[in-house]
Amino acid sequence: MNTRYKERRVHMDQRIIEEAKQLAVAAAKEAGAIAKAYFDKLEKVDQKGDNGDLVTVVDHLAEERILEHIRSTFPDHRIRAEESGDHGQRSDWLWLVDPLDGTNNYAIGLPAFSCSITLMHQGQPVVAVVYEPMIDRLFVSTRNGGTTCNGQPVTNGPAPAFDKATVAWIQGHVVGIDDRAIRLRNHIDLHTKRMMRLWAPTLQWCMLARGNIDAIILYNSEGEDLYSGVLIAKEAGMLVMDFEGNPFDAMTEEPYLIACHPEHRDYFLNMVAEGLGAQ
Repeated sequence: MNTRYKERRVHMDQRIIEEAKQLAVAAAKEAGAIAKAYFDKLEKVDQKGDNGDLVTVVDHLAEERILEHIRSTFPDHRIRAEESGDHGQRSDWLWLVDPLDGTNNYAIGLPAFSCSITLMHQGQPVVAVVYEPMIDRLFVSTRNGGTTCNGQPVTNGPAPAFDKATVAWIQGHVVGIDDRAIRLRNHIDLHTKRMMRLWAPTLQWCMLARGNIDAIILYNSEGEDLYSGVLIAKEAGMLVMDFEGNPFDAMTEEPYLIACHPEHRDYFLNMVAEGLGAQ
């Protein structure tokens, strides 16, 4: 591949990323408007699967609005959406869509939910948008382009000191009563100021990016809402690694992750190792 072709390809990819960012922002805001309009007015909530998860008409309406945006602009891109599954042809570009992250919260009238849209390129997140419609708060990230919240840069400063940390816990539906997960979760609960479980993972990633919490520990939770949060946190300067301390850069089917300020790396690695070893 000659140099001129490489330069053209990079320029084309950057153009796609910029166009995708604008599309994702517009689509997320429209999906969020649907969620806000229906909030606390649902007449029906359905069970989804055997894990106690829920789905509402808003999930479907918001998702379809987002898919319309993507299909009209990038018809050759693959899409994986929370409700309708995999759409698609083979492509280096993959859209991950969670139209209502926090459906369980939404269904019980708890205003803690978001819309999450991510564009992946060759297995790595390159665009992430998370929108909280109830408070009109918009997080946007691009790979190597930083994170913003309502247009203002989000960057970490010196690591905040803590006697006991506030840690968000995220686990996948498939985890169930996994003994190792239970040991680790109990250990975190006992050795932190607060272990937070919001039922809306993207909100926790955004809180980490802003420095509102000290860490996220994620146990085998791979889904449409993961990679937007990872990119938002990393582009804000946070460290995302696996349980062995290796940097987390690309998609995997079974992620086990720690995310925190880089200066707290060893502290949370030790916490996880101790928790997994506890009997």
